[in-house]
Amino acid sequence: MDARQAGSRIERELLILTRHLELTSPRRVHSGNDALDRSAYLLLSRLEAQGPMSVPDLVDAFGLAPSTFTRQTAALLRDGLVERTLDPNGSIARKFRITDEGRRRLRADRDAIVAGLSDVLGDWPAERLRRFVADLQQFNTDIERRTGRPWPR
Repeated sequence: MDARQAGSRIERELLILTRHLELTSPRRVHSGNDALDRSAYLLLSRLEAQGPMSVPDLVDAFGLAPSTFTRQTAALLRDGLVERTLDPNGSIARKFRITDEGRRRLRADRDAIVAGLSDVLGDWPAERLRRFVADLQQFNTDIERRTGRPWPR
């Protein structure tokens, strides 16, 4: 199998994986309206990992238009999941920081996702789990290196 053939098969499996993740997302699993939508989950995860970020920081990190983040951060502010803060480095730019409520909801959603994944992986032998995690991390870091958009770990 060459890289093109592997790419074709991986594309298909990622498509299916994305569908599975949508079907098992906390938003679908939770009975209440407390679950985060996908964009909130991604933004809060990034803020948790990296710390306070401005809209330009988010644009650089995700490669999306500023208007996307202006809209998304407004919703997060409204829901009390982030707060505006002064830049700790002294810049005049305002940064967004995850609140305790944002952290609580992110943790609840992450716990639901991890529980679902753990259920699927429960029968896998330890070595297969280690290999899968290492390969997936390598795949992601290779993409990050190519795009210039690393995710803090």
